[in-house]
Amino acid sequence: MTDYSKLNSKTTIDPEVLLTISRLSALSVEGVSHMASGPHTFDSVIHRSYSNGVKILVENNTVYVDLYLVIKQDFNLLETSNKVQAKVSRAVIEMVGMDVGRVNIHIEDIDYTSSD
Repeated sequence: MTDYSKLNSKTTIDPEVLLTISRLSALSVEGVSHMASGPHTFDSVIHRSYSNGVKILVENNTVYVDLYLVIKQDFNLLETSNKVQAKVSRAVIEMVGMDVGRVNIHIEDIDYTSSD
């Protein structure tokens, strides 16, 4: 019987997967209204990807995340940011097994139209 744990195999994670995990994790935190817009480019030379308010940089199997958020009115900015950082870090670690170097939060605006 073949021992599959000893195969010399590799798993590759597309940067779009990291963008999606980060975006959905951030949006699931109470108080986050939506992502602020951001540039939509991919630079494969340095493994950096941007999309819909998320910037990802991957270096040596470590993920660095920048999130550009719009926060709902009446939510504490610091507490909401801390919750987003924790949730995104945990999601990346648990879902893809990569280390997280940092999760930077950039609050771009306050949504005064939301009524929660």
